[in-house]
Amino acid sequence: MSKPTDATLITTPLDALHHELDARMVPFAGHSLPVQYAGGIIAEHTHTREKASLFDVSHMGQVTLSGNDAIAELESLVPGNIAGLAEGRIRYTMLTKTDGCIIDDLMVGKAADHLRLVVNGARADVDLAHLHEQLGGDVSIDHHQGRALMALQGPAAANILAALNPAAAEMAFMSFLDLDIAGKHVSVSRCGYTGEDGYEISTAAEDAEAVARALLAHEDAAPAGLGSRDSLRLEAGLCLYGQDIDETTTPIEAGLRWAITKRRLADGGFHGAKIIAEQAETGPERRLVGLLPEGRAPARPGVTILDAEGATIGTITSGGFGATIGGPVALGYVPQAHAEPGTELGLQIRKSIVPAKVTALPFVPHNYFKSSAGS
Repeated sequence: MSKPTDATLITTPLDALHHELDARMVPFAGHSLPVQYAGGIIAEHTHTREKASLFDVSHMGQVTLSGNDAIAELESLVPGNIAGLAEGRIRYTMLTKTDGCIIDDLMVGKAADHLRLVVNGARADVDLAHLHEQLGGDVSIDHHQGRALMALQGPAAANILAALNPAAAEMAFMSFLDLDIAGKHVSVSRCGYTGEDGYEISTAAEDAEAVARALLAHEDAAPAGLGSRDSLRLEAGLCLYGQDIDETTTPIEAGLRWAITKRRLADGGFHGAKIIAEQAETGPERRLVGLLPEGRAPARPGVTILDAEGATIGTITSGGFGATIGGPVALGYVPQAHAEPGTELGLQIRKSIVPAKVTALPFVPHNYFKSSAGS
């Protein structure tokens, strides 16, 4: 398959602003997106952990499901408890296949008369085809192409957004509200992909730049690109579709058991329910684990994982430099017998075998907003 050219890439509504801010642009999920700005990936990573950064995530797919059967029909395709969602709340879940493996992971929000889905940009076409094929009954599917989506992430995010609308500070984690920001009507979700407190803000294309400029005008806000977004999510132990999860991995293998309630496991009724329930009960043959390699060299995806005797037992799926912990971090699948934290393994990095130790995830503790609100 040929690589996308500048002429075939989709530009986001914030493209002009990225160029004004001297972003280095790269192809990603069919879009032209900033990988970093002048300060560099480590500086952006650190700024997000200490203050707050604004990421353009407009490549993500924004979809609405409406109709009397939307909840029940979606529950036939995902293991998440959608029926139990309160209005205005969000849940992380996965579209699964009949073999229990993951088509995509997504966020689902419940509004008064519809469901709001945010899916991975590189999987949007696959997801939409699957939804159109599988959803029956009274369900309408609306793909909101062209809308912008930006993520404001970091401990200062609430103060930055509340300066533009105080209601943002009162939002519970994993909730959404429709608000006015900088004179524009937007949808704000308190969630994100960095392990930090933060928000995702969906806007009409023509409103995106005004909202972004208003957020970046705050002294604690700065733009950030895909590079730091990836290093932040890796430190937070969050799976990336296409690397850590895909159509060959199940939610239980990937450590996503927490996203499936007892009711859904017991009642089933979704694709792959029997396999997923069996793995939840007995344990999968392999598990996604965190690894801390010795030294400074990062273990990139594809690096072979070895046991203490030097036998191949797995592969690194994500790896890089963890700026917050000051060293390399990695994720990879190993047999259950080698998944216990503290297990010593080896990584075949070029011609060297680098010692590595299995560690509990996340590498950096999550700093999500704590709230007493129900789900």
